[in-house]
Amino acid sequence: MLRSILEKATRRSSFRRSLPKEVGGARIYVSGSAGLKYLFRPMEAVDPVLCGLAREFVQPGNVVWDVGANVGLFSFAAAHCAGPSGKIFAFEPDVWLVQLLRHSASIQPGTSASVQIIPTAVANACDVRTFNIAARSRASNALSGYGQSQSGGIAEQQSVMSVSLDWLAERLPHPDVIKIDVEGAELEVLNGALGLLQTKRPIVLCEVSAERSEEITGFLRAAGYRIYDGEALSAAREEVALAPWNTIAIPATRAGHSRARFAGE
Repeated sequence: MLRSILEKATRRSSFRRSLPKEVGGARIYVSGSAGLKYLFRPMEAVDPVLCGLAREFVQPGNVVWDVGANVGLFSFAAAHCAGPSGKIFAFEPDVWLVQLLRHSASIQPGTSASVQIIPTAVANACDVRTFNIAARSRASNALSGYGQSQSGGIAEQQSVMSVSLDWLAERLPHPDVIKIDVEGAELEVLNGALGLLQTKRPIVLCEVSAERSEEITGFLRAAGYRIYDGEALSAAREEVALAPWNTIAIPATRAGHSRARFAGE
């Protein structure tokens, strides 16, 4: 009952908080609408795995695509890691979160990469899609046909444009790192990125639902990627048989180099 009251009370409010110091400590705007954790946990405890992946894989000067940006925790952590010569593109279809992201982008320090907010869904093709806004946390928003049980139902539906990553690759700087968090639609997103994955070979950091783990594993292996668990300690990380919740996908041609980075060599 208390959780429900807090979620409703903070749904249209935003607050400024600081990123963890290890990813720069810059201020961003957050909201209880995107998850109460942003209000009541230390920012270091909100998603330490995601911030750790930004530190591990985003290098100075990198181009990063953040698919399903939410409040931009990964986008702005990556902006710090990429530095002023990098470029971050944050894709988010929820128009309310887009405004939050734009406010955050406007207050980033000059030592961080620019963050461009692109208000669109990412799928397997350019289309008009239905986007469901979750009744509980906007972190559970999803394209119609997808979504997790934590959404608590649908508060509203929005008509949004969708694009594919291959379509974007013809118009934007090619990514060194792609992060994907799309509440069950990850295979559709990857299907729309096959050309990009096979030719430009970015590192992929993807949240993978258990129901789609085998399909994602087969897709990534067929595309020439090796799969690692993002929650494992980097120094002890080994290739895994199935895509885990926090999947790291490294092109096989780069896996040896990346494995040396895992071990801190």
